[in-house]
Amino acid sequence: MAEENKTTPNLSEEEKAKQLEKKKRKEEEKAQKLAKLEAKKENERKLLEAKKGKAEEAPKKPVKEKEVEKPYVNTTPAGQKKDLSEPMRNGYEPFAVESAWYDWWLKEGFFTADAKTKKEKFIIVIPPPNVTGSLHLGHGLTNSIQDAITRWHRMSGREALWVPGMDHAGIATQSVVEKKLWKEGKTRHDLGREAFVEKVWEWKEQYGGRIQNQLKKLGSSFDWTRERFTMDEMLSNAVNEAFVRMYEDKIIYREVRLVNWCCQLNTAISDIEVDHKELTGKTLMTVPGHGEKLYEFGSIWDFAYKVDGSSEEIIVSTTRPETMLGDTGVAVHPSDARYQHLIGKLLIHPFVDRKIPVIADGMLVDPEFGTGAVKVTPAHDPNDFACGKRNNLEKINIMKDDGTLNENAGQFAGMKRFDAREAVVKALQEKNLFRGSRDNPMSLGLCSRSKDVIEPILKPQWWVNCQNMAKRAVDAVKNKELEILPPQHEATWFRWLENIQDWCISRQLWWGHRIPAWLITVKGSEKPTGATNDDWTVGRTYEEALENASKRLGKDKSELTLEQDPDVLDTWFSSGLFPFSVFGWPNETEDFKAFFPTSLLETGLDIIFFWVARMVMMGLHLTNRLPFKQVYLHAMVRDAHGKKMSKSLGNVIDPLDMISGITLENLHKQLHEGNLDTKEIERATAAQKADFPEGIPECGTDAMRFALCAYTSQGSNINLDVQRVYAYRTFCNKLWNATKFALSKLGSDFKPQNTQPTEGRTPWEKWILSRLNNAIQLCNDGFRKYEFSQITTAIYNFWLYELCDYYLESLKPILDSKNASDEDKLNQESGKQVLFTCLDNGLRLLSPFMPFVSEELYQRLPKRSTDTYPSICVAPYPTTVDGWTNETAEKNVKLIQDLISSSRKMRSSFNFTKERPKMFFNAHNQETLNVLNQFHQTIPSFTQTSNHEVHLNMAAIPEGCTSDLANESCDVYMLVKGLVNIEDEISKLTKKKEKTQGDYDKLVKTTQTPSYSKVPETKKKENQSKLEMWKKEIETTESTITNFQRFL
Repeated sequence: MAEENKTTPNLSEEEKAKQLEKKKRKEEEKAQKLAKLEAKKENERKLLEAKKGKAEEAPKKPVKEKEVEKPYVNTTPAGQKKDLSEPMRNGYEPFAVESAWYDWWLKEGFFTADAKTKKEKFIIVIPPPNVTGSLHLGHGLTNSIQDAITRWHRMSGREALWVPGMDHAGIATQSVVEKKLWKEGKTRHDLGREAFVEKVWEWKEQYGGRIQNQLKKLGSSFDWTRERFTMDEMLSNAVNEAFVRMYEDKIIYREVRLVNWCCQLNTAISDIEVDHKELTGKTLMTVPGHGEKLYEFGSIWDFAYKVDGSSEEIIVSTTRPETMLGDTGVAVHPSDARYQHLIGKLLIHPFVDRKIPVIADGMLVDPEFGTGAVKVTPAHDPNDFACGKRNNLEKINIMKDDGTLNENAGQFAGMKRFDAREAVVKALQEKNLFRGSRDNPMSLGLCSRSKDVIEPILKPQWWVNCQNMAKRAVDAVKNKELEILPPQHEATWFRWLENIQDWCISRQLWWGHRIPAWLITVKGSEKPTGATNDDWTVGRTYEEALENASKRLGKDKSELTLEQDPDVLDTWFSSGLFPFSVFGWPNETEDFKAFFPTSLLETGLDIIFFWVARMVMMGLHLTNRLPFKQVYLHAMVRDAHGKKMSKSLGNVIDPLDMISGITLENLHKQLHEGNLDTKEIERATAAQKADFPEGIPECGTDAMRFALCAYTSQGSNINLDVQRVYAYRTFCNKLWNATKFALSKLGSDFKPQNTQPTEGRTPWEKWILSRLNNAIQLCNDGFRKYEFSQITTAIYNFWLYELCDYYLESLKPILDSKNASDEDKLNQESGKQVLFTCLDNGLRLLSPFMPFVSEELYQRLPKRSTDTYPSICVAPYPTTVDGWTNETAEKNVKLIQDLISSSRKMRSSFNFTKERPKMFFNAHNQETLNVLNQFHQTIPSFTQTSNHEVHLNMAAIPEGCTSDLANESCDVYMLVKGLVNIEDEISKLTKKKEKTQGDYDKLVKTTQTPSYSKVPETKKKENQSKLEMWKKEIETTESTITNFQRFL
């Protein structure tokens, strides 16, 4: 190791001496620095000990314990007006706010409509939720929108009626109850029809109450005295009447036709109850009723039929090999030379004792597709059925209702249909008739309820001829008698109704409206098949049906035996009558005369065919009137990832869980209470863990309703994020605290004037009344146009960004003035009156969306002597006031807001919190100077300045100041000398100038391009304004840098 004082070799003695002297000086400097450091540490130690000694000597102040607020307990008796004698709680608590109000609203009859009123009416019926279970957020959206509309109409002075009800949901309800029985090892047949229906009624009583509770929890302003259920006696009578009338009008008829058969549910379903799964090719899938086995779909199989008496064969293709057991023909194109000689020949069926003809059919066959030969199965395919009718082919059904093959399937009888598929292919291979298979992209029809693969089967059913009714529904929209909103959905309306098919209304169920048709058997004759109208008699009662049969057949009643059709009607048949059956149709009741037709039908766009179109068709036919004047279709609620909400995916949210909050553990428990299978529960549990790792926080009803309505701007889908809903709970807390603060400033002795102020006294008053008028205009326009996000945005902006952020802040120096002059006192009283007006109107604007918190706060406000309304929900909705809109006031405050924003930006850049630097405001013209002087009193509280000066065209930036251009007419200077690091500030300002210079240069370059001449004049003016502003900003920044450089 080298010695410390070792010198470098080969140096002269003089050089060595200099080096040692230099080293000595460095060591002395180092020793001095160390000494200073030690002295500093010693001083700090002594100071700390001195402070510690003083702290020990000083008497200790008692630490005041923070008082914990007691949990809220609702002590108001049910139906009584809420007790508000206690002070307002520290913050917004959904449970505390929402307690007691709804029962009081109901008891007071605020939602009960008067059929004898002379007022203008607004009538709407609920899209009746299925009785099968509980509501989801889709229902939450529907009810939030409908309630907001209804409350607005009620507050706008109309007689508003919103009719509640539930749908018996035939297939869905029977399916749910049957699943329950299966878990007990029973079927409905073990119970029998009557006992099974009793079980379903028990289910209805259990879950119907839950749905009603959910609707009430949502704050829905229904007229519960008019609640309806589609299986109620009154509505059941309407269903019978509709069927009989439509049968007598020859619109309903009986016929054997192909239906969409669900083997799992053992019933027919309509075309629009079939979901379509797109397959790109060979796909292995499980099928309900077939266990866990995988079956092949998305393929096409080729096989050969041998020509009778010849060695020739015809190769055909099929996507359903099992249906070949019902083939009764093979079709070729009449001009196809390949098969001309075979037309009229017979083919040998390899598995059943049947020979099938080769027929010519140019409508069914495309000679360019496949082999040009098509197998024809009239009893199991819609196109083949039509071909069979044209060519007189036999229709052979090979399938039982449960999907197993019947005796017509020969050796395959008794097999499940997709087991038979594999068996048929194997048998064809054994007979050397199989010719291969390949991928075949296709659309596979699935039952929307059970997810079973739909099977086209021939069945005698009741059908509705929809052609004339559909034309009337189309014409109503084209003639502007019926308005569909948003209007882009008109195209969907026309497309579906102009291509409508007859509607199968029979359902092979026990739960529902039993069809009022009886099969007639004449004594001494065989029982008829029931395939056509002639086999049946229809009537409102058994007696009427018997009378009708006797007259038609010319037989004595004693010779006839009637057996009622065991089938029930499609649920959508009774739902289609809902807008008028709820009022007592076909009877001319007081309600029917007063409330039909209704005003609006509001629902999700997914049921435009299922429900909306059918209500219009049936309303026009049975009442000769449109059931409503407008249809508003809202978007669909999906989860935050855009996925459709489904119980099996675990992303369905119960509105009550969002309102009250729920833990992840309890979300998991709910999955086990339903009818999901083990795999579905596993998948749903994983999804819940991913989406709601902490569960769902308590949001409250008001926040949820407001959020759902705010989401309606998204278009066709709403991707719902729970955190956004929770953010509106924070908004509720802001409302709460703002009102609490405002009430404290108004004082207990404040009395509002009998009338609203005609105009403001101070500049801030003029501005806030103008902004309030703007919010009122936007809200009323939004309700008229169903622009709900426009309304929620207007309300949110007014409360948060205008009333709270500016007007309340502007009042503080005025109301807190200690030595108020007479002028100040006038301003204080005027400010309070305007503040009260803003609170009163602001809460009324909010009420249709947030009924609970608006009621709670409204009831705590003092009242004008002319305000005799017991509840905010029956108080008048605000309307615009002449004289409030003030463009000058809005322009002036915009200048002050720019100034405030600039000041805050400068404070933020220096990380100022408690510092209150002096400010200078440099007006570029006299008009701006006048505006600044008008707001002289309130500027300090907004800018947190200790002192400020207002000047006109200052010659230079005051020494020690930084600057910012508030807008094109005012500079802001902040005195920062002694408060900041000057070198750092020069660096920041230099970067700021460089960025602004870059933006300026880029835009100048753009204006100099040849194509700039094509730019619209408005854009050119906008760009010129930008350039002027940036140029001024660059000059101001340069001046500030120069000013700072003088401090160095």
